[in-house]
Amino acid sequence: MKNKILFVLCLLTGLMFINAGLNKFLHYIPEPKDMPEAAMKAGAAFATIGWLLPLVGFAEILGGLLLIFKKTRALGAVVLVPVLVGIVLANISMSPSALPIAGALFAVVIWVIAENWKKYLPMIS
Repeated sequence: MKNKILFVLCLLTGLMFINAGLNKFLHYIPEPKDMPEAAMKAGAAFATIGWLLPLVGFAEILGGLLLIFKKTRALGAVVLVPVLVGIVLANISMSPSALPIAGALFAVVIWVIAENWKKYLPMIS
């Protein structure tokens, strides 16, 4: 039962990251009307750095795809951790109302890391 729940959570989380990554290339999700000014300024600043948003979008797509499949799930979690740290820190500083979603995504990735801990041991031993 635990494996099925983890699969569903990884599938949903992976699809959310794939969607967010594709949006960085295709720009199909409109910006919210009530976005904080600080977040809008940060987004504009990131957009001026031409390579940054495509890099983050690529990491989100790759990490989301890897997270969906059990064989590559541990690698997907490693790819997504830096992206999630940025998401959580941005939400803490600019848009705390979105913290529950960011926290849920972070919890899923931490669960994946905990479940695959033995796969990471060769990297740190």
